[in-house]
Amino acid sequence: MTHKTLGSTGIHVGDITLGTSALGEGTAPGSAEEEAAVAAAVDLLTGEFALVDTSNNYGNGRSEAVLGLALAQVGPSLATARIATKVDRDGRTGAFDRDRVMRSYEESLTRLGVDRVEILHLHDPYSITFEQAAAPGGALEGMRELRETGAVEVIGIAAGPIPLMTRYVETGLFDVVLSHNRFTLVDRSAEALFAEARRRGMGVFNAAPFGAGILAKGAASRPSYGYNEASPELMAWIARAEQVCADHGVPLAAAALHFSLRSELVDSTIVGIASSRRLVQLRELRDTVIPDALWPDLDALGPAPSPLPERDAEESRPLL
Repeated sequence: MTHKTLGSTGIHVGDITLGTSALGEGTAPGSAEEEAAVAAAVDLLTGEFALVDTSNNYGNGRSEAVLGLALAQVGPSLATARIATKVDRDGRTGAFDRDRVMRSYEESLTRLGVDRVEILHLHDPYSITFEQAAAPGGALEGMRELRETGAVEVIGIAAGPIPLMTRYVETGLFDVVLSHNRFTLVDRSAEALFAEARRRGMGVFNAAPFGAGILAKGAASRPSYGYNEASPELMAWIARAEQVCADHGVPLAAAALHFSLRSELVDSTIVGIASSRRLVQLRELRDTVIPDALWPDLDALGPAPSPLPERDAEESRPLL
């Protein structure tokens, strides 16, 4: 693992952060499925990776609950990974104001069984407008208060749509930015956002380098990129990229991961892991040697057609 400093925060992270959006999903407390998820979480917390990323709403709280059980089993002093989490809107009412930020954080701490986390993100603020978030008593006030009181070290904004993310970054409030599915082999739309974050001294997390799976499984997989249906043109581009990688003796998944790892714009790449088996696969991809000649050959394919830019305008609107 390559150690990096998260922007100007002084916090050290690895070049890979383990994501847990699917960890414990659908498991019931005390079930065999929960036991298996906890075993996987123990592996995440005791390996070579420095940071595990979760959220209040992942699996309706099950991701944090499973991590909390694993942390209690391992013991905080023996865990080699730290946990970062995110505050989320109220799942029933959609409320996402200062008070909801505080309640969300307390819920997360209770599930995780910890007193605080270093890194806390404002997550997917789609149920409110930016103006509501920035108003007195809004979500930004809550995030600022948590940092100023020392409840957390740094605060971040974590979401997808680039126009919305840019507005939050431009407030100057946040220390860290986290975007998903928008800086990959087939979508570079977060590049300007990450560059601006870099200019401001912010830390940068790039999540979902596999585009929610398609860049790990290849063109023969289900045609879906970033939770959206992938166009035939995009699938054809991925098939060509897969062949270029094969010509260099490299799996497409390894190229997709290393595209993010090699970028000077990215401090840490978040890869979703929900099982010990996937953790082994991640290590194999990380350790794959990528020939320098691969990158110009992939560039020669030209820009890939991506469905995400059109979707961003929709995702930026508040939910009614």
